[in-house]
Amino acid sequence: MPRDAAPRQLRDVVFVDGVRTPFGKSGSMYAGVRADDLVVRCIRELMRRNPSLPPERVDEVAIAATTQIGDQGLTLGRTAALLAGLPKTVPGYAIDRMCAGAMTAVTTVASGIAFGAYDVAIAGGVEHMGRHPMGEGVDPNPRILAEKLVDPSALVMGATAENLHDRLPAITRERADRFGLRSQEKTAAAYAAGKIQPDLVPMATRDPEGAWGLATVDEAPRETSMEKLAGLRTPFRPHGRVTAGNAAGLNDGATACLLAAADVATELNLPVAMRLVGYAFAGVDPEVMGFGPIPSTEKALRNTGLSIDDIGLFELNEAFAVQVLAFLDHFGIADDDPRVNPWGGAISVGHPLASSGVRLMIQLARQFAEHPEVRYGLTAMCVGIGQGATVIWENPHYRPEAAQ
Repeated sequence: MPRDAAPRQLRDVVFVDGVRTPFGKSGSMYAGVRADDLVVRCIRELMRRNPSLPPERVDEVAIAATTQIGDQGLTLGRTAALLAGLPKTVPGYAIDRMCAGAMTAVTTVASGIAFGAYDVAIAGGVEHMGRHPMGEGVDPNPRILAEKLVDPSALVMGATAENLHDRLPAITRERADRFGLRSQEKTAAAYAAGKIQPDLVPMATRDPEGAWGLATVDEAPRETSMEKLAGLRTPFRPHGRVTAGNAAGLNDGATACLLAAADVATELNLPVAMRLVGYAFAGVDPEVMGFGPIPSTEKALRNTGLSIDDIGLFELNEAFAVQVLAFLDHFGIADDDPRVNPWGGAISVGHPLASSGVRLMIQLARQFAEHPEVRYGLTAMCVGIGQGATVIWENPHYRPEAAQ
């Protein structure tokens, strides 16, 4: 008779390190670069930055993409692992939860680490919207609309943001524009202070004439003003409120991070940037998908026994200003609260869909190191087709006396 298996003890999971490519405008500086090469570059850089990690100790590679065709297809986690030079014994897979793809890759492999299936894993995401626009090749079941399971606007992300404005009249266009302006200003200040650059992986580029270049900074940030923002058109509705100035653009880029069991990180002398506390996903009406981070955050807080007052730093994905402002209003947080997106967000740096979740984590990890008075931080985002995603992290640098 086989012996009964010993009961499993869940292990603490830590975020070791994360990197990303500079984010480019859709089809611009990365027009001549393959999507898989963007994420391969990130994996190679992670291994270079962490030389005490033997490549054979990586147990899994999970890479997300929203449009899994062409150079974003073919079980991307496995092919990217091979291309990055990891041993052929290292498995990998692809994952999709639209904008929360990389975030889901993190929570999925983290759960495996906690359970004991893995010791170390790589998670990340890539989106080359210049090569693969959102929705390319999809064939939605006609019953989704015919049976009125969702409103037709649910399939157009900008339209869902306009719907959110309709339901929340206190969030005006002027308020959304001001939030967008602050995002640009905060990113410019973070770049000037050298805070963003340490985790950017320089990426070789090639223009249509075949000339080589090197991408070292995000392409999207720009100088603007409230006057300029007020003059932008509203592409999703006549006299609407969503513009290119208060929403993320279409972008190309990739991210990747290292996760490990806490005891294994100690064994391998790997740094610990954050400790995973909990996470949650939630569904909402697809036509107002921007509400998603509200119930996912409430669920994550409930699961972890924390309250919103325990959170000292927020990294909220700025798919649309109205979505972040809805979150802030719900939880009683001011638009200009310094805890929220201290270095700006997707409105300024870009939002290459499935890659963005790890960008939020990279920035939160850096901010933890600067703020020992903060114990808990939160990364959250809205997700297409009506979902929200939230991950709560603990700061390993926390010192209670610093909070006094």
